[in-house]
Amino acid sequence: MSGGSVDFAILGAGVVGLTTALELRRRHPGCSVRVLEKEPAAGLHASGRNSGVLHAGFYYTADSLKARFCVEGSRRMREYCADRGLRVGKHGKLVVARTEADHAGLDELLRRGAANGVRLRAISEAEAREIEPRVRTAGRAIWSPDTATVDPAEVMAALAADCTRQGVELRTSEPVLAAGPGWVRTPAGRIDVGHIVNAAGLYADRIARGFGFAEGLEIIPFKGLYLYSDEPPSALRTSIYPVPDLRNPFLGVHFTVNVDGHAKIGPTAIPCFWREQYGWHERFRAGELAAVGAAVARLWLADSFGFRRLAAQEMRKYSRSVLVGQAAELATGVQVGQYRRFGRPGIRAQLLDRKRAQLIMDFRVEGDERSTHVLNAVSPAFTCSLAFADHVCDIVDRSA
Repeated sequence: MSGGSVDFAILGAGVVGLTTALELRRRHPGCSVRVLEKEPAAGLHASGRNSGVLHAGFYYTADSLKARFCVEGSRRMREYCADRGLRVGKHGKLVVARTEADHAGLDELLRRGAANGVRLRAISEAEAREIEPRVRTAGRAIWSPDTATVDPAEVMAALAADCTRQGVELRTSEPVLAAGPGWVRTPAGRIDVGHIVNAAGLYADRIARGFGFAEGLEIIPFKGLYLYSDEPPSALRTSIYPVPDLRNPFLGVHFTVNVDGHAKIGPTAIPCFWREQYGWHERFRAGELAAVGAAVARLWLADSFGFRRLAAQEMRKYSRSVLVGQAAELATGVQVGQYRRFGRPGIRAQLLDRKRAQLIMDFRVEGDERSTHVLNAVSPAFTCSLAFADHVCDIVDRSA
C-alpha cells in the first residue's frame, strides 16, 4: 500500500504538533502539511491533560529557550483564546515563602523575572493577604498578575479546527509504525515526505533514533495528578505557589484556580513504570517497564540532583492527606474532607541525559535537512507553544 506523498509530515497532534502545522501552512501555503496522530483525536495525552496554566515566565534563566518563548507565548495564547471566544481565567499568582529561608528564592525569581521582561511585584505579607485573604507566607511574597489559566481541552479543539480550516490534513487513528529520512510508514502504507517534524511527545526519542538523533538521550515519564477542591468557585481568589527548588524541573505542590473558579492542588511528579501508565495496568508494555526501570535505577544510583529524596517524596503524594498537608502550608482553612477527587492523570515526557544521569531542563530540538525532532517539550511548552512553533519552523526553513 502507498500513503502517497506530502511536503511536511508532523508526527503527533499535541499542542506543539498542531501549532507547528499551522505555522508551516502559513509560511508555505503552496505545500501540503499532514499531521499523523495515533489516537482518535488531537490532544489526548499531555497537551489535553496539563494544568491549563499560562505561565508568566519568571522561573527560567534568561539564557534558556523557555525564557525566550514564555512571555511572548503567554501573550499570544491569551490573544488566541480571546479571538476564538475561549475562556481565560485571569486570576494571577502569588509565590509565597513557607519560611524566611525561602526569601533568597524569592529574590532569585525576581531577578529572573526582571531579566526576562516579566511583570512582577515584590509585596509584603499584608499586601499578599489583600490579594488573597487565606494566603500563608513568611513576611514576603511575589505577585504575578499575568499568570492565567485556560481549559486545555478547549484550546486543543480550537487548534484542531483551525488546522482543518487552514488546509492541514489531520489524520487521527493513524499511528507511525516506522520512519526514516524521507518516509513514514503507517497502517495506510508508506508516505514519502519532504520534511518530517517529530513532535511525538513520550515517543519522540524513539522516533528520533531512526534518523540518527537523540544519542545518549531517553524520555522518562513522570505522572502528574491534581486533587480537586469541593469548595465553591472563588473560594480562593488566586493561584498560590511555593518557592520551588530550582534544581528540579518541578514546581512543588500548589493551588491552581481553574477557568471555572474552582481550585485544585498538586501536581505530583511520580516516576512511571512505562510511558503511558495512566492507571495501574493501562497500556502496559513489558519492554518499556524494563527500559524505564533501568533508567530510573541509573538516576537512583547517581542521585545527581537528589533523585532518591525526590522520588520518595513524590511517591508519598499518592496519599490525599500528604498532598493536602503540603497545600495547607500555603493557605488557611484547608481540610482533607474538601479534597476527595483526583483528576485525570497527565504524563510528563521528561528527557534524560543517560551519560550524565541528569534531567534536561530546557527545550531540546535536533534535526537536519530532512527532519526536525522536538525531544524535550516539557512545561511551559503549552504556554510557549505559539512562539515555540515559530522557532521549530525557523529550524525547518534553515535546513532547506
